[in-house]
Amino acid sequence: MAAQTRQGVREAPAVELRGVSCRTADGSLILDDVNLRVRPGECVLLCGRSGMGKTTVTKCINGLIPQFEPGIERIGDVEVRGLDPAACEMYELARRVGSVFQNPKSQFFNLTSNDELAFGLEAAGEDADVIERRIGETVTALHAERLLGRSVTKMSGGEKQSLVFASVDVMSPDVYVLDEPTANLDAEAVRVLHDQIAAILAHGKTVIVAEHRLYFMADLIDRAVLVDGGRIVREFSPAELRALTDAEREELGLRAADPDDALAVRCPSAPPCAPEPLERGLSLRGFSCVRKAGRVFSPVDLDVPRGAVVGVMGANGAGKTTLVRAVAGLERACEGAVCFDGASLRRKERRRACSLVMQDVNHQLFSDSVRGECELAAGSPRDADGASGLGSPAARIDEVLAALDLAHLEERHPMALSGGQKQRLAIACALLAGREALLLDEPTSGLDLRHMMEVGRLVRTLAERNICIVVVSHDCEFLSCCCDCVYELEGR
Repeated sequence: MAAQTRQGVREAPAVELRGVSCRTADGSLILDDVNLRVRPGECVLLCGRSGMGKTTVTKCINGLIPQFEPGIERIGDVEVRGLDPAACEMYELARRVGSVFQNPKSQFFNLTSNDELAFGLEAAGEDADVIERRIGETVTALHAERLLGRSVTKMSGGEKQSLVFASVDVMSPDVYVLDEPTANLDAEAVRVLHDQIAAILAHGKTVIVAEHRLYFMADLIDRAVLVDGGRIVREFSPAELRALTDAEREELGLRAADPDDALAVRCPSAPPCAPEPLERGLSLRGFSCVRKAGRVFSPVDLDVPRGAVVGVMGANGAGKTTLVRAVAGLERACEGAVCFDGASLRRKERRRACSLVMQDVNHQLFSDSVRGECELAAGSPRDADGASGLGSPAARIDEVLAALDLAHLEERHPMALSGGQKQRLAIACALLAGREALLLDEPTSGLDLRHMMEVGRLVRTLAERNICIVVVSHDCEFLSCCCDCVYELEGR
């Protein structure tokens, strides 16, 4: 059936799913009879709780299911600009649909930004002058000149995400599929992404976004589609989405759709430090990380009393991830002091004292089950009552899995979890390790409202047991619900 575009021209749907269901190899149903029609030039938001099927819908559209996930059976029909993603060659599909994943590192093939921008066009056999022209057009349209001539390995998370978007845009696909594209972005990077999406929509492109941060899309979407239990259960117009009450949003697992609510940090700035380190807590004095180009960030003076949660904010590239890695003893070249309870600790001592939840939690998952992962983490607590105060290992595991809504997944392989579920598992493992300090780097990546609040409550509970907790995050909603104060990190 033809559909009305933004320009008023009637065309066939850009994307259509008819009776689509997906099952894992063990028979688990992850999509259940999904029907979705997206018009050319339309912007559709997939929203809902973590692990409910949003990412699976995107993978059916871009061909990752079943072409790169053969263990998942797809039933029903999918069409993207007249092609079935399961039946065509990926190079054919790449001309029609471009994907931006939650983790940009999974999409890089080259070490420099210019080579990355050229990669897709080179693979398609385009001439050098065409490649140069297309890259120039994309960079100009997206105001992405800052990305040129850069090493990919030295980019911040936000810069990497912008590069991925540009490398997709240079191919000029008809359909853009974005999966949690704002997960690790600061407010400025989110604004840039908003403008990039607006630019491609103005050129008649179709955009499908799976996202928890609703506010940045509020003025772009044509409709929001709520996915729950593997089914599409409800649709909202932009006005209906913004009109939801706090209680209604909480029931549906949706974040704030109003920028004023989503971007307000409702806790004070970190107070100035006394000259001497805390007698009870974590203290940084003149602390920085040093590399060949100089300091990564300006020297930090920061106190985290036992029982407190301190947030760390800053622009993408300011050095927030490097800061918590350095405190945890994972960076070699540091200056200044890190003290626990007034005593300065060497790097190896800090590794024993701290638990770190990384941005990319895939680096921290090793076992073949959720339960096994937790047992690895809890196997060597400080003592029977540990710093966590949760009792015996088995009881502690049960309590933490229940608190983070993972108990029903304890036999699942960690790599079979959704992005949000992996994030909660990594947090669970950090909590179970029973260390003196807990360092969380973007812990709400991929989390819906309910699970964000659950993580916040658990963090507060642990802080009350005299653990020092540092949270690096761009998520103002999360910082507001769990932090006592927030420190603004300045780059070098």
